Parts: sequence; structure tokens; C-alpha cells
Amino acid sequence: MVSVTRKYQVTIPKEVREALGIKAGDEIVFVKTKEGYIIKRLEDFVREMAELSKDIDKTVDEMREGLSKVFKEAHE
Repeated sequence: MVSVTRKYQVTIPKEVREALGIKAGDEIVFVKTKEGYIIKRLEDFVREMAELSKDIDKTVDEMREGLSKVFKEAHE
């Protein structure tokens, strides 16, 4: 358990810091989920988002092709 100071600061317990790989000077983000919030190192969060979006250009191109095909068929 941790307490919130008057300045709304908390100390992250050692076992949590170690589990998340958080070191002094690291930036962290609070990610909102359906279940609550998740704490992540900013570096890890950015890496995860980059991995999730790596195929976005391909997906957008596929969507454009599909929509173009549907539009053409509708106007034939």
C-alpha cells in the first residue's frame, strides 16, 4: 500500500518497480482500460503502440481498395 502526498505524489514500491523495469528518471504513463489503469514505462508503451500499428498502412490500403471496388460496383 502507498500513500498519496499533498502534492499528489506516490512512491512506487520496489517490487513493482523491479517487475516493470522502472528506474530513476524513467517516464511512465497511466493507460486507461475497462478494468482501471495500467502503469507502463513510456518507452514500453511507445514500443507496444508501434508494434500494434505496424500494419496500419497495409490495412488502410486494403480498406481503400475494398471501398473503391464497392463504389465502382454500385455505379455500374
